[in-house]
Amino acid sequence: MATREDAVTLLNRPRTRHRATGVGAVVAGLLTALLTAVPAAATPDPGDGPATRQEVSAGAEAQAARAIADGGIPGQDEIVHSANIEHLANVPKEAFTGLNSDLAFQGRYAFAGNYDGFRIFDIGNPKAPRTVAQVLCPGSQNDVSVSGDLLFLSTDSSRSDSSCNSTTQPATEKSSWEGMKIFDISDKANPKYVAAVETACGSHTHSLVPERRNVYIYVSSYSPSATYPDCQPPHDGISVIKVPRNAPEKAAVVSFPVLFPGEGPDGGGNPGAPTNPGVSKTTGCHDITVLPEQDLAAGACMGDGILFSIKDPEHPKVIDQVEDNVNFAFWHSATFNQKANKVVFTDELGGGGAATCNATVGPDRGADGIYDIVGKGDRRKLVFRAYYKIPRHQADTENCVAHNGSLIPVKGKDIMVQAWYQGGVSVWDFTDSTAPKEIAYFERGPLSTTTLSIGGSWSAYYYNGYIYSNDIAKGFDVLKLSDRRTDPAKRVRLRELNVQTQPDYFD
Repeated sequence: MATREDAVTLLNRPRTRHRATGVGAVVAGLLTALLTAVPAAATPDPGDGPATRQEVSAGAEAQAARAIADGGIPGQDEIVHSANIEHLANVPKEAFTGLNSDLAFQGRYAFAGNYDGFRIFDIGNPKAPRTVAQVLCPGSQNDVSVSGDLLFLSTDSSRSDSSCNSTTQPATEKSSWEGMKIFDISDKANPKYVAAVETACGSHTHSLVPERRNVYIYVSSYSPSATYPDCQPPHDGISVIKVPRNAPEKAAVVSFPVLFPGEGPDGGGNPGAPTNPGVSKTTGCHDITVLPEQDLAAGACMGDGILFSIKDPEHPKVIDQVEDNVNFAFWHSATFNQKANKVVFTDELGGGGAATCNATVGPDRGADGIYDIVGKGDRRKLVFRAYYKIPRHQADTENCVAHNGSLIPVKGKDIMVQAWYQGGVSVWDFTDSTAPKEIAYFERGPLSTTTLSIGGSWSAYYYNGYIYSNDIAKGFDVLKLSDRRTDPAKRVRLRELNVQTQPDYFD
């Protein structure tokens, strides 16, 4: 049941200092044996397993202490940022103790996922966000999106049933449930649960293809097993759900397009190890970003990156497929530029639960891969140009890797803001595909200097003049970016934003 919460805690102005953006702040050691030779076999997203605290070596602990003392990294929980970013507000967790996850926006509201449910904020005053509702509905990851009066919630953990009162249950039991939940949000203070659709292997993430009468949902899921009755291998495609806007209770799976056709039990995606050591075997997709106005989509699918046509939304067609078996371990998410001639893919090396932003791992792993789209129509190809990774090393007690971000809409420029877990929030320019560069950042110091603890920014998105970040541990942050290179974006106003349904910002 939704509960109304009117209280909000604004962040007291902390001691801040600007941090050098060079590579001199080196704190390395924890992953030397694990990641030196080949990329680590990725485990997807930290909440898929227990959020455990891992002790680090005495040497790594001492290095972290020295780096903090020398100013190389921020102190524990200390906030640092570039001069062009201001931290306006923070709203800590209230009813939920689970991990915060993805964000969506509509009008003056932000919708924030959490492994325990979702939360609705009134962001009409970005300096003082106000909690409107908190809906308890456990089921990782609870990635969230909105369209009109409907809210969609992904469940990717095996549950006893489809209700919000369900309990955990083994995936080996046929009666277990995973999939999509649908809520009516016409009354933001009192969302109503109206429908559920079970999907093969659940719903790790999802992307909307909205139409006037219907909303199509592309459901990304993976990791099948012969022992899971509802998640059988090879699972080399996505579930497509059709939701009638006027009758969401009739939502149903209408197709399961195979994106990686191939003979045998493993399908046609990346085989992973031992053929490609350290690379995830492709058994589905992690995330898909669609460009409805271009009838185009990009899929980050574990061991593969794909470009596909969605002219027929029920039957998407793959145009091109690429792999990076040297530096990418787990293709996690995708972002188009405004002209749809580039895609940024992220590599979630270590599954979001490892310290990979250090000298040991280096600049090319756990990074973004920038691809140009060349050619026309169904002959378009993805061509690799460069990697981007934040230019600040983090402590070995900080989980840090490329994660969710969005475009900042500036005509003639390709600029995006991106979450890096405990690496914080990075604003960077990839107008030149071969020479990406950071132009702003915000981060907190490590949650702990003695253990590797899961935290940091899960999603960082630009919406109507501000950056909003959902921090796994610390809550909901609002940032103001003031920079002549990005200020034109403040004139772009959207009525709704689901980042995985990328808008035409200038239409």
